[in-house]
Order: sequence, then structure tokens, then C-alpha cells
Amino acid sequence: MNFLKEYPDIETLMRIGGDISVPHVNGHIHTPYSFSSFDNIAQIFELANDEEVEVLGINDFFVSDGYNEFYNYAVKNGVFPLFNVEFIGLIQELQRRNVTINDPNNPGRIYFSGKGLNYPYRVSEESKKFLDDLIAESQKQVAKMIEKVNYLLQSIYPDMSLTYEEVKKKYAKELVRERHIAKAIRILVEENYPQKSGKMMFYTELFDVEPKSNPEDIAAIENEIRGKLLKAGGSAFIPESPASFPPVERISEYILDAGGIPCYPVLLDDRKGNLITGFERDWKVMDEQFKAMNVHMIELIPSRNSVQKLREFIKYFTRLGYVISLGSEHNTPGVFPLEVKVDGEDILPDDLKKVSYDGACVIAAHQYLKTNGEEGFVTTNGNRTERSIADLITLGNAVVKEMIA
Repeated sequence: MNFLKEYPDIETLMRIGGDISVPHVNGHIHTPYSFSSFDNIAQIFELANDEEVEVLGINDFFVSDGYNEFYNYAVKNGVFPLFNVEFIGLIQELQRRNVTINDPNNPGRIYFSGKGLNYPYRVSEESKKFLDDLIAESQKQVAKMIEKVNYLLQSIYPDMSLTYEEVKKKYAKELVRERHIAKAIRILVEENYPQKSGKMMFYTELFDVEPKSNPEDIAAIENEIRGKLLKAGGSAFIPESPASFPPVERISEYILDAGGIPCYPVLLDDRKGNLITGFERDWKVMDEQFKAMNVHMIELIPSRNSVQKLREFIKYFTRLGYVISLGSEHNTPGVFPLEVKVDGEDILPDDLKKVSYDGACVIAAHQYLKTNGEEGFVTTNGNRTERSIADLITLGNAVVKEMIA
């Protein structure tokens, strides 16, 4: 049962409106159901309470498996939950033209999110099969990489071993990803080589070059393991099947069938104001592409961007009618603040905090309307509804404040 079913009707909520305070929002975090900086969902909400983050969006790759646990902790802690998902797709035309989109290393590859999905989660049988097939393809590739990793480990230390089943049982939920493999390798090395010198020796053999990272820096060494072994060109890399990267149109169909809003995650700049990918260097072309994809929502991860470029980008696309969501991902090793930051360390300025909350309000309003059998921000075919963004923000604010007040 979704708590939104128990809310007042639309007219009452619109009349109430809610107070005008702007809470801390993080609209994009990964949980251990895909890969996360956190060990468990309880830890996420402990940190949310400590930092007074009152709106959180679960945003795992492919899966909705964490929705129920996330929902229960949200209700228990008075945090408004946003139900999101993320995919990796492919635009073949841009791949042919060697254009990078929001993956700077793989032309044509696109990260793509869905915001405000149905809770309780529900999709058609066709969409369920699409997702099951996608996950199966990804896990085949991961299992083959673990086999190669196991061979490499045992060639150095025969008593070491790693299996897909072991990695899944110890470090993942349903979905095993590259980062889980890197974590498993790091822990194996620590168990067998307690001294720093031993770790250095082992990693030098494993990488065929001395590691650049301190082997006792968890985040750094896991990232180096991933880069040296599991990425393209790495000694344990297995190319993904083309079936692992569906076209954006198919991903959007799934998101809409799940009740959500198709949303493009922006990479933007490198904190010095330099735009990173070819696709994102021309905002006019981006707008045209978004219109062709029927995308009306954009998300940003401010910790990787400069404040100046963030403001410039948000002003440009807000003026064109796009809704902006902000988050942190938390999709890397190591725990860091849940509150959304700019450029790694700086507190989100008030104007960007308001942008973030407005985006969350639109998603909250969409969830409320869909839960009650109405169209929200977009229709089931992805077109914008006649509801104005201003009205959705007002409604969403009332919906959020009804819970967190």
C-alpha cells in the first residue's frame, strides 16, 4: 500500500500548498541492490537524519528490488521517497559518428534514468521480460569476467579463488557489477596480505605494473582494480553483448510502462568549466535531440561540476521548459556526505537548492497523481500533460510537506 493513497484529494492539497521552506534533497542515490557507497539501506537513512536530508530518490541500475526496503525506511524516518531507475543504452547513429554522449569513453553509449516510477512497482509482462533479458545478459558478461579474474589470482597465489556465486552472496543483492568484483578482489588481497608491502607486491604482479594507489585506500585501490582489470583493455575484460545496450526508445517504453518520467543524466563539465563530451557541447543540438526522444526532464550530479557551468546550463534548459533534478549518485567506494554538494566540497547554493527541490516536487506530484489514477508530469506515451510546471511544483510541495512536516 502506497501512503500516497491516504493523502487528501488534489484540490485540498493545492489549496493547502504547504509551507515555502526548501528542504535538503538528493534525487539520485544508488543502494546495495546495484552498487552503493553504503553497506545497507539503513545506513542511508541514518545519514539522512544526521544531515537533515528530507527527500531521497533511490536510483539503482536496472532493478527495483530495493523499493520496498527503501519505502519502509523512508516512512519510518519521515523522508519522502522518490522511486527511480537507471539504464545504459545506445544511440547507434551517434556511435557511428563517434560522438560521446554522457559516457566519455564510449561513443554512442548513453546513461538514461526513469523518475517517479510506480510504487508498488508494476510493469507489463513484456516489460518484465525486457528487464529480465537485460539483466541476464549483463550477468553473463560479469560471470565471464570473474572467471578471468580467478585465473589471474590463482596464477599468482593458487590458494586464492573467486566465483560469481561467492561475489553475489557476499557483496551484492541480485545484480553483480564490476564494482562488486573490484571490492571482492580488494578484500581477498587484504585477507591474504595483511601488510602494506605484501599488498603492493601482489597488486604489482596482478597489474603487471606497480599500483598508483595506496593499497590501503579502499576507494582508490578499488577504482584502480576496476580500471586495470575490468574496463576495456584490462586483463580480465569481457566485451558486453550488444543486447546489453538497448536503444533509448526501448528504455523509455519501459520507464513509461513503469509509470515513470524519462530523464537524461547530464555529465556536463570537469569542474573547470570544460564540457566533457561531444554531445553536451552544443546545447541547441541537445535540445533538438531531447525533443526527438520526447525527454522533458534532466538530472545533474553537481559534485562533478563547476558552479558557473551548472547555473549557465540550468538557466538555459529551464527557460526551454525542462525540469531539473539533482543528486549525488553514491555509486563509488567510500562513504561521503549525502547532502548534494557542488564541485566536490562546496555546499549547494540556495538558488540551486531551490532548483533541486522544485525538480523533486514535480516527481513527487507525478507519483501522487499516478498513484491516484491520473496523469502526472508526462502521459503514458511520454508527452507532456497540460499541467503546468508551476502547478506541479505547488502540488508536489504540498505532497512532500504532508509527510515531512
